[in-house]
Amino acid sequence: MHINNRWFQLVASLLAMIMIANLQYSWTLFVGPLQTSTGWKLSDIQFAFTLFILFQTWIQPLDGWLIDRLGPRWFISAAGVLCGLGWAGMGYAKSLPALYTLYCLAGMGAAFVYSGSIGSALKWFKEKRGLAAGIMAAGFGGGTALFIPWITSIISSSGYQQAFLTTGLLQGAVILIVAQFLRHPPHEEAPKGVTTAKAGVRHYTTMEVLRTPRFYMLYVMFVLMATGGLLVTANAGPIVRAWGLNTTNVHFLWMSMAALTLASTLSPLANGAARVTWGWASDRLGRENTMVLTFILQAISLMLVVMLGKQSGGWFAFTLVLVYFTWGQIYSLFPAVSGDYFGSKHATSNYAVLYSAKGVASIIGAYFGASLFEKLGNWNLPFYGSAAMALIAAGMAIALKTARERETVLATAAVRTA
Repeated sequence: MHINNRWFQLVASLLAMIMIANLQYSWTLFVGPLQTSTGWKLSDIQFAFTLFILFQTWIQPLDGWLIDRLGPRWFISAAGVLCGLGWAGMGYAKSLPALYTLYCLAGMGAAFVYSGSIGSALKWFKEKRGLAAGIMAAGFGGGTALFIPWITSIISSSGYQQAFLTTGLLQGAVILIVAQFLRHPPHEEAPKGVTTAKAGVRHYTTMEVLRTPRFYMLYVMFVLMATGGLLVTANAGPIVRAWGLNTTNVHFLWMSMAALTLASTLSPLANGAARVTWGWASDRLGRENTMVLTFILQAISLMLVVMLGKQSGGWFAFTLVLVYFTWGQIYSLFPAVSGDYFGSKHATSNYAVLYSAKGVASIIGAYFGASLFEKLGNWNLPFYGSAAMALIAAGMAIALKTARERETVLATAAVRTA
């Protein structure tokens, strides 16, 4: 069915994004039950999360290129099958290889949904990229808040296997239905070589993007900023259990799992709000200015988790909410700045390549973060290290801002002398 209303397309894509949110952001609720049931090591279980992120990000350059040319419908239809069967089957995995394979299938489906939906937002809303990308990314970052209480209830009453099965089948079915309505806008932007009014850049192909130094700066910044949030996303459950079990504060011990449920419910809301709020702000304040501000706030928030989070369940939930509100914006800022720098004609494939940086960050934050905890017995180094990375990213954003201002001055001077 062809419906060319851009708001309808935005809402339809948003529903698909909400349905893949649990694949990443409810994972931490399953880690403890999985570890208790199977006896597998924490780092071995978290390697499944790393593989999911790798497949959810590193497949996107290829599927993004194809979606730009063929449209999103069939890819997101396939995503419904992959996400549904992969996630539903994980509850019945009897070995680590089986868990890894099923989570990777779900990751492939999530890749199709994510690249298709973000690309659609950039194409349908060329003049409000920050806001449109923020709304779309908010579905992925905040959608799981709708499901956390339900998932927690199913795990408590029927076990984690039933929670995987029920949510997996529901999510897969909704994605499959929504996919039938998705399409690109009927008319693309100006062809390659024509400059955009806002950014003054032509519509770069992905191969051209890969030859620009600016892309690699953005890539490194993405890795640096994604690490801290993925550390928290993957390990919130193990963190609160470690602090609860290793303290003499009986009240904290009793409140530890309640704090995890509270944090898991509020954090996606903060994550989603960050994507819309800071995406909207970047349309007005400038991308690089917003990056500098939020990256510094992210570093402070990560340090507060270690400094205050272990004192009580309330502080733990509060500091995690701060982390997500100062982290989620990267998923609206980076696609928006990619569209600014490289144009929108190839926006899906261009951002898909940039988004693969999240896969690198998952190795550092999820897998090595858990490994460091197993070796050191505390979470201090992973959190302080992630905070330092966020500060480095802020410095790089300042360098990008300076370079863009210099280009603007040179371009203005060239026009005046022409």
